[in-house]
Amino acid sequence: MDAVYRRVRGVQDVRSVYTGGQTQHPDYESVCSGTTGHAEAVVVTFDPMVVPADVILDLFFTGHDPTTLNRQGYDVGTQYRSAMFPANEQQRALFEQAINKAQPLFQDPIVTTIEEPQPLWEAEDFHQDFYGNQPFNGYCQVIINPKLAKVRKDYAVWLTH
Repeated sequence: MDAVYRRVRGVQDVRSVYTGGQTQHPDYESVCSGTTGHAEAVVVTFDPMVVPADVILDLFFTGHDPTTLNRQGYDVGTQYRSAMFPANEQQRALFEQAINKAQPLFQDPIVTTIEEPQPLWEAEDFHQDFYGNQPFNGYCQVIINPKLAKVRKDYAVWLTH
Protein backbone atom coordinates (compact mmCIF):
# COMPACT_ATOMS: atom_id res chain seq x y z
CA MET A 1 0.00 0.00 0.00
CA ASP A 2 2.99 2.26 0.55
CA ALA A 3 3.67 2.36 -3.20
CA VAL A 4 0.03 3.11 -3.99
CA TYR A 5 -0.43 5.96 -1.54
CA ARG A 6 2.88 7.63 -2.43
CA ARG A 7 1.47 8.25 -5.92
CA VAL A 8 -1.76 9.94 -4.86
CA ARG A 9 -2.26 13.68 -5.17
CA GLY A 10 -2.74 15.24 -1.76
CA VAL A 11 -0.96 12.51 0.17
CA GLN A 12 1.58 14.29 2.33
CA ASP A 13 3.25 11.36 4.07
CA VAL A 14 3.22 7.56 4.09
CA ARG A 15 4.93 5.66 6.90
CA SER A 16 5.27 1.89 7.06
CA VAL A 17 4.63 0.67 10.60
CA TYR A 18 3.86 -2.38 12.69
CA THR A 19 0.75 -2.27 14.88
CA GLY A 20 -1.97 -4.40 16.42
CA GLY A 21 0.25 -6.72 18.43
CA GLN A 22 1.48 -7.24 21.94
CA THR A 23 5.26 -6.86 21.49
CA GLN A 24 6.97 -3.53 22.08
CA HIS A 25 9.51 -2.31 19.51
CA PRO A 26 8.97 -5.17 17.04
CA ASP A 27 11.27 -5.59 14.09
CA TYR A 28 10.68 -7.16 10.70
CA GLU A 29 12.04 -10.58 11.67
CA SER A 30 9.91 -10.81 14.80
CA VAL A 31 6.79 -9.63 12.98
CA CYS A 32 7.42 -12.18 10.20
CA SER A 33 7.64 -14.94 12.82
CA GLY A 34 3.92 -14.48 13.43
CA THR A 35 4.44 -14.43 17.20
CA THR A 36 4.08 -10.68 17.86
CA GLY A 37 0.47 -10.23 16.76
CA HIS A 38 1.49 -7.17 14.75
CA ALA A 39 0.34 -6.38 11.24
CA GLU A 40 2.37 -4.60 8.63
CA ALA A 41 0.52 -1.33 8.07
CA VAL A 42 0.82 2.17 6.65
CA VAL A 43 -0.08 5.50 8.20
CA VAL A 44 -1.29 7.89 5.52
CA THR A 45 -1.39 11.65 6.06
CA PHE A 46 -3.31 13.52 3.37
CA ASP A 47 -4.92 16.84 2.59
CA PRO A 48 -8.69 16.26 2.42
CA MET A 49 -9.03 19.43 0.36
CA VAL A 50 -7.07 17.68 -2.40
CA VAL A 51 -8.11 14.04 -2.03
CA PRO A 52 -11.19 13.00 -0.05
CA ALA A 53 -11.02 10.34 2.64
CA ASP A 54 -13.35 8.08 0.66
CA VAL A 55 -10.81 7.93 -2.19
CA ILE A 56 -8.05 7.03 0.28
CA LEU A 57 -10.26 4.24 1.62
CA ASP A 58 -11.33 3.07 -1.85
CA LEU A 59 -7.64 2.78 -2.73
CA PHE A 60 -7.12 0.58 0.32
CA PHE A 61 -9.61 -1.93 -1.06
CA THR A 62 -8.22 -1.65 -4.60
CA GLY A 63 -4.57 -2.00 -3.62
CA HIS A 64 -4.84 -5.31 -1.76
CA ASP A 65 -7.16 -8.31 -1.50
CA PRO A 66 -9.45 -7.75 1.50
CA THR A 67 -11.12 -11.15 1.05
CA THR A 68 -8.23 -13.40 2.06
CA LEU A 69 -7.77 -14.16 5.73
CA ASN A 70 -4.20 -13.62 6.94
CA ARG A 71 -2.83 -13.56 3.43
CA GLN A 72 -1.78 -11.15 0.71
CA GLY A 73 -0.75 -13.00 -2.42
CA TYR A 74 2.22 -15.21 -1.58
CA ASP A 75 2.61 -13.64 1.88
CA VAL A 76 0.86 -15.68 4.57
CA GLY A 77 0.42 -15.02 8.29
CA THR A 78 -1.45 -12.80 10.69
CA GLN A 79 1.01 -10.00 9.94
CA TYR A 80 -0.58 -9.85 6.46
CA ARG A 81 -4.17 -9.63 7.67
CA SER A 82 -6.40 -7.01 6.14
CA ALA A 83 -6.94 -4.65 9.05
CA MET A 84 -7.76 -1.05 9.75
CA PHE A 85 -6.76 0.77 12.91
CA PRO A 86 -8.92 3.85 13.50
CA ALA A 87 -7.53 6.65 15.63
CA ASN A 88 -11.02 7.64 16.83
CA GLU A 89 -14.72 6.85 16.54
CA GLN A 90 -15.13 9.11 13.51
CA GLN A 91 -12.52 7.09 11.62
CA ARG A 92 -14.12 3.85 12.80
CA ALA A 93 -17.43 4.94 11.26
CA LEU A 94 -15.67 5.91 8.00
CA PHE A 95 -13.91 2.53 7.92
CA GLU A 96 -17.18 0.66 8.46
CA GLN A 97 -18.81 2.65 5.64
CA ALA A 98 -15.85 1.92 3.35
CA ILE A 99 -16.13 -1.83 3.97
CA ASN A 100 -19.86 -1.76 3.22
CA LYS A 101 -19.25 0.30 0.07
CA ALA A 102 -16.51 -2.04 -1.16
CA GLN A 103 -18.26 -5.37 -0.49
CA PRO A 104 -20.36 -5.39 -3.72
CA LEU A 105 -17.11 -5.16 -5.70
CA PHE A 106 -15.94 -8.56 -4.44
CA GLN A 107 -17.42 -12.00 -4.95
CA ASP A 108 -16.09 -13.26 -1.60
CA PRO A 109 -16.81 -11.63 1.75
CA ILE A 110 -14.45 -8.90 2.88
CA VAL A 111 -12.58 -10.12 5.97
CA THR A 112 -10.97 -6.78 6.82
CA THR A 113 -11.06 -6.21 10.56
CA ILE A 114 -11.42 -2.89 12.33
CA GLU A 115 -9.17 -3.20 15.34
CA GLU A 116 -8.65 -1.10 18.43
CA PRO A 117 -5.97 1.58 18.13
CA GLN A 118 -2.58 0.28 19.20
CA PRO A 119 0.86 1.82 19.48
CA LEU A 120 2.55 2.29 16.13
CA TRP A 121 6.11 1.04 15.75
CA GLU A 122 7.91 2.48 12.77
CA ALA A 123 9.19 -0.15 10.36
CA GLU A 124 12.85 -0.20 9.43
CA ASP A 125 14.20 2.28 6.90
CA PHE A 126 14.31 -0.33 4.12
CA HIS A 127 10.50 -0.62 4.34
CA GLN A 128 9.94 3.10 3.81
CA ASP A 129 9.23 3.70 0.11
CA PHE A 130 10.42 0.17 -0.65
CA TYR A 131 9.09 0.29 -4.20
CA GLY A 132 10.54 3.72 -4.93
CA ASN A 133 13.94 2.63 -3.69
CA GLN A 134 13.93 -0.81 -5.34
CA PRO A 135 11.57 -0.76 -8.34
CA PHE A 136 13.40 -3.61 -10.06
CA ASN A 137 13.32 -5.90 -7.03
CA GLY A 138 11.55 -9.16 -7.88
CA TYR A 139 8.84 -8.58 -5.27
CA CYS A 140 8.15 -5.16 -6.74
CA GLN A 141 7.95 -6.54 -10.26
CA VAL A 142 5.68 -9.50 -9.42
CA ILE A 143 3.51 -8.14 -6.60
CA ILE A 144 3.52 -4.35 -6.55
CA ASN A 145 3.49 -3.58 -10.28
CA PRO A 146 0.15 -5.37 -10.86
CA LYS A 147 -1.37 -3.51 -7.91
CA LEU A 148 -0.15 -0.20 -9.30
CA ALA A 149 -1.54 -1.08 -12.73
CA LYS A 150 -4.96 -1.77 -11.21
CA VAL A 151 -4.87 1.52 -9.30
CA ARG A 152 -3.78 3.42 -12.41
CA LYS A 153 -6.67 1.91 -14.36
CA ASP A 154 -9.33 2.90 -11.84
CA TYR A 155 -7.87 6.00 -10.14
CA ALA A 156 -5.64 7.73 -12.69
CA VAL A 157 -7.29 11.08 -12.02
CA TRP A 158 -6.00 10.95 -8.42
CA LEU A 159 -2.43 9.96 -9.23
CA THR A 160 0.63 12.16 -9.59
CA HIS A 161 2.67 9.65 -11.61
